[in-house]
Amino acid sequence: MSAPSVVLFDLDDTLFAHRESVEHGIAAHRSMLGGALAAADRAAEFVRWNALEERHYHRYLTGELDFVGQRRERAREFVALYGQTLEDDVADDWYAAYLVHYEATWRLHDDVLDCLEALRPARFGVITNGHLEAQQAKMTATGLAPWLDHVVASGELGVAKPDAAIFAEACRVFGVAAPDAVYVGDRLHTDAIGAARAGMRGVWLDRHGLATEAQRAEAAAEGIPLIRSLTELPPLLA
Repeated sequence: MSAPSVVLFDLDDTLFAHRESVEHGIAAHRSMLGGALAAADRAAEFVRWNALEERHYHRYLTGELDFVGQRRERAREFVALYGQTLEDDVADDWYAAYLVHYEATWRLHDDVLDCLEALRPARFGVITNGHLEAQQAKMTATGLAPWLDHVVASGELGVAKPDAAIFAEACRVFGVAAPDAVYVGDRLHTDAIGAARAGMRGVWLDRHGLATEAQRAEAAAEGIPLIRSLTELPPLLA
C-alpha cells in the first residue's frame, strides 16, 4: 500500500474513545439516580445502554427519528425496565444529566496523535455517521479539530455510511480521486468495506481483537488489511 495524500477516519471508537466515555457516563449517571437504578449491575446496564444506542441511533441515521428524538427514546427505554415513564421534557433533562458524565471523560485514544504526526504530510479528515454539531464538540474538546482539513457528517449530508455517496463527498471536498484516499474505521461493513466499495483503500481497526475468522476472511476477500492499533497504520501506508 503506497503513501496516500489523504487519510480519512471514522470518529467514535476509532479516534475518539467513545465506548469508554459511555461506560463511565452511564455508570456515573445511574449512581446519581438512586433506588433500583443505582443498585443495578454496572456491566449489565452498560451493555443494555449500548444496545439502546445502537438501535435508536440507527433509527436516527435512517430518518425515522430526529437527533433529539433518538436521545429521548434511549432514555425512556432505559428507565422503563424500572417502571418509570418520561415525558419529552423529562427525557431531555434525563439525557442532559447523562451527557454531563459522558463528557467528563472525553479523550482521544492514546495512539491517535502519534499516528497523525507519523503520517504527515498527508491531509486528514473524518467521515462520521452523526450529528455534525455533537461530533464537532468532541473534536474540539479533545484537540483533534486542528489536525483535520474537513469533516463529513451524515447528519448534514443526508446519507450515512456505508452508502458510497458519503465517501464520494469526502473525496470531493478534498479534491482527490477515491483510490488516492485511505479510510480507517472500527466497523468492518460500515467503515472498511463501505470505503473499499466506494473505491477507497479501506483499513479495518479492531482495537479489542474481536474479529471472527469469518470476518477476517471477508476482509481479506475485499483486500482490506486489519490492524489492532493506529501505531500499525503508518508502516502499513509507508
